[in-house]
Amino acid sequence: MTSTALVLRSGGIGGLLTVVPALRALRRHGLRVVLACPPELSELAALTGAVDRILPACGLAPLSWPGPGEEAADHPPLLPDLAVNLHGRGPHSHRILLDLGTRRLWAYANPDVPWIRGPWWDPGEHEVMRWCRLLQWHGVPADPEDSALPTPLTASPAPGAVVIHPGAGGTSLRWPADRFSEVARMLTDEGLPVVITGSSRERPMALLVATRAVLPPQIVLAGRTSLRELCALVAGARLVISGDVAMTRLAAAYRTPSVLVSTADPRHPVLHEVDGPHLDGPHLDSAVPAAQVVNAAVRALRAGVR
Repeated sequence: MTSTALVLRSGGIGGLLTVVPALRALRRHGLRVVLACPPELSELAALTGAVDRILPACGLAPLSWPGPGEEAADHPPLLPDLAVNLHGRGPHSHRILLDLGTRRLWAYANPDVPWIRGPWWDPGEHEVMRWCRLLQWHGVPADPEDSALPTPLTASPAPGAVVIHPGAGGTSLRWPADRFSEVARMLTDEGLPVVITGSSRERPMALLVATRAVLPPQIVLAGRTSLRELCALVAGARLVISGDVAMTRLAAAYRTPSVLVSTADPRHPVLHEVDGPHLDGPHLDSAVPAAQVVNAAVRALRAGVR
């Protein structure tokens, strides 16, 4: 009988993408994988090829086993013997899994739960490497480069476009809308097709970017794409320019060139040009103007012609 691992990763798109190599390592190790994550990420989880089913999770709220709708089943699924914390350093995330009653927990060592053995947390470690290292400590080989996603069997809403994604969760992390507008206008003037993406909540801002760039509202796809369609869009895009690291990670999963720009702190803006699975790049100490982002976009396009 195949053993099952219950894996906690309750976050957004970017967080799920950082654990893809670890999820695949668990699958290669012969385990079925139940992923505790927000149900809206189920399409992305399916694309990893390493998740057998989803257990709905919301942040660090307590988990319920079996999942909704399974309590009345004649043979509800058995609680997995193994839980794997790919969410954080604990102790809260550790206790969420321990409270379910699983016998074994693979997690990072934390002094508040001293009976859990594991490696020590390195706060400066790249997230992909962090979760691979946790599994390797438990004897499960994990390849941090195993992060590519298959293109969904869904038509891209804008094949060959430059995708501009202004959103970044909180406004403190957001590059100004007027600069995204400048970038959109400059790239359009160069003859490049541009679309603007985001969540339904970010649609007003995406429309503002298009309006200030004097571009038609039809190019605004924010709030109009499913997660699977967004993946297809990024997979077939020439370039992604984003204020959200999650979109940059999605682009990396499809080997699509990307530029990440944000202002986490007005004193320390960042501009990252990404052409592979990692998010390494120059760190700038002055305000990032639109022209600099366009120059970075041109370099990225030349490096990864589509």
